[in-house]
Amino acid sequence: MARTERTDIHQSVTDRIIRELEAGTVPWVCPWSRAKCGIALPRNAATDRAYCGINILMLWGSVEMQGFSTQKWLTFRQAHAQGGNVRKGEKGTTVFYADRFTPKSEAGSDEPRQIPFLKRFTV
Repeated sequence: MARTERTDIHQSVTDRIIRELEAGTVPWVCPWSRAKCGIALPRNAATDRAYCGINILMLWGSVEMQGFSTQKWLTFRQAHAQGGNVRKGEKGTTVFYADRFTPKSEAGSDEPRQIPFLKRFTV
């Protein structure tokens, strides 16, 4: 991933938090009283894996702004794989996945070098 793309990811999260602060919303406080769904951590509907980190704040914000009735999320491909569809014109919420990998050339080494990476997905 090019360095400029990483900067864009960080900047997009920062811009969203600033927009919510300027609108009077505190993005790190879950808006349970205004949301139509119950108190819950956001989860992937296909894998039932809970989202973590900044993804929780981003998804809670989307639940509040869009008035969603659930904390279950799917990517476009996951929705189609489960027989669903996405309505034309819908906009998704960007979530992030960070991890590390060991290059194949380093796998047999005594101290393999791990390379961090960051991917974005739209749910």
